[in-house]
Amino acid sequence: MEYLVMLPGPTNVPNRVMNAMLAPVINHRSEDFRVLYRSIIEKTQKLFQTQSDVILLSSSGTGAVESSVVNLIRKGDKVVIPVNGEFSTRLADLIDSWGGQSIRIESPYGENPSYDEFEEVFDEHKDIKALYVVYNETSTGTTIRYMDKLGDLCGRKNAFYIADSVSILGGDELPVDKWNIDICVTASQKAIAAPPGVSPISVSPKAKKYIQENPAPILYFNLKRYFKYYSEHFETPFTPALPLCYAYDEALNLIFEEGLENRIKRHRKCADAFYEGLGAMGLTPYAKPDARSNVVIAVNYLEGVDDKKFRDLLSNEFKVLVAGGFGNLKGRVFRIGSMGEVNKYHVVRTLSAIESAFRMMGIDVPSGSINKAISKLN
Repeated sequence: MEYLVMLPGPTNVPNRVMNAMLAPVINHRSEDFRVLYRSIIEKTQKLFQTQSDVILLSSSGTGAVESSVVNLIRKGDKVVIPVNGEFSTRLADLIDSWGGQSIRIESPYGENPSYDEFEEVFDEHKDIKALYVVYNETSTGTTIRYMDKLGDLCGRKNAFYIADSVSILGGDELPVDKWNIDICVTASQKAIAAPPGVSPISVSPKAKKYIQENPAPILYFNLKRYFKYYSEHFETPFTPALPLCYAYDEALNLIFEEGLENRIKRHRKCADAFYEGLGAMGLTPYAKPDARSNVVIAVNYLEGVDDKKFRDLLSNEFKVLVAGGFGNLKGRVFRIGSMGEVNKYHVVRTLSAIESAFRMMGIDVPSGSINKAISKLN
């Protein structure tokens, strides 16, 4: 039996996408590559729902996030960022280490700050350059549900708006242009359901102008260089991960065959099913109700459950992989990646394995979780 990869990334990859990597290696300075790359960029723009420039980095999502910082932020720049988990903390630390001045709007893990707090910070500081937001905090299963209002706020205050959407784009709403997002970052191995290693970035005309007039003192992640190579040659400045480009292209094909709206609905249904089924076992979500993610389900452990023993049991006996908690959540929660090609089979098999694993550990959980979950999938 193959592993069922229910991690918050990398996720299960459809066979069609894996097989696409068997395509022959081509010259990345050839017309063959230019045709492929133009096609990928156009499809990615459609996925992001943007008319803006799109850049494809051969890197992890973290590399793309770092690129957004080093190309836009300069010494002393004030940057607002909500902090409520591991990845938003890392991003705030990155901004500070690059010389920016992060203004952190902190809230308890599992919760989001109120929108009014952003208004207050912008009113207090008249020289804010940018707002960075981790749209989906992977470490806590928390999603910000007022991204559109933050875009309006940045527009009124003439601040750049940057969305770290690594773990959510392709699995939930994200109309980049409609929400006034200047830089949007994601990665291939999450809701897009491709192998890791490709990280697309969209850059608005406003952000592009700034980046071109104020080039970053770096080489590989220098976005100005990527703009130049694409506009002049329809190429990347450095050798791209060609097999991953083929896989990413095929993953995009699958997304549009299903339809983006249908895909988002499927993710929402599967999330509802997970929350319902886990709740039937007596488990509670870590995130507050108004902040719960549709792509990362973070769940509090029942009293006395050993994290490693539980996840090892799932892996070894049932071939189901889920993730543990980060930092001070280690041992307190486990996380399910409900993203990518997730469907009824993934939900039912995962819940069945979790229920059985608890019973094997001597924990009496109520039965009926599968039926509860299925009621949300029909």
